[in-house]
Amino acid sequence: MTPWNFMVTHRSEIWSATLDHVALVLIAMSIAIVIAVPLGMFIVQRPALRTFSLGLASVFQTIPSLALFGFLIPIPFIGGIGPRTAIVALVLYALLPILRNTYVGLSGIDPAVLEAAEAMGMTDTQILTRVRLPLALGIILAGIRTATVITIGVATIAAAIGAGGLGTFIFRGVAMVSDAVILAGAIPAALLAILADVLLALVERRLRIP
Repeated sequence: MTPWNFMVTHRSEIWSATLDHVALVLIAMSIAIVIAVPLGMFIVQRPALRTFSLGLASVFQTIPSLALFGFLIPIPFIGGIGPRTAIVALVLYALLPILRNTYVGLSGIDPAVLEAAEAMGMTDTQILTRVRLPLALGIILAGIRTATVITIGVATIAAAIGAGGLGTFIFRGVAMVSDAVILAGAIPAALLAILADVLLALVERRLRIP
């Protein structure tokens, strides 16, 4: 059976797996953004915490994805078999690009702009929220864009711990030695990554201030 015939025959199953995949990515990215963006804002003026947080996020990136899933399984509350463990792992992988870009964007503002804001009597909090953050939005979104593409790819491994998604077809195809089944998971995952990258790139261009 050709990949196209398989995908047409199993389109409802593939569509359901795609929705599960998107749900995993959306939940993980939402949590990662809620954690990384405020943390990136917090470490701008705190060098010690900045070194620690960026270093820890970098460590998570160096751990092979399947190994990270395996490490998390025995941990109480966040571990186990299923989507919960997968979401935790995906959040850990998404942290570094968002955190790093948030810090870079907020700390790379022209000093003359910051001096002008101080001369107007703005407090540090006002400068952060009204000057730094709007100017850094494009760079922050670039980090979110990178993290999203990474998360869509890594989420295919989540099927190994029973979290579902398009990786189900990839692992099934490997077990069956079937290219058609593998591509039924790989092609939609690749299309999702391309679509997310294009859409976020458009938003990034609109928000990036020259």
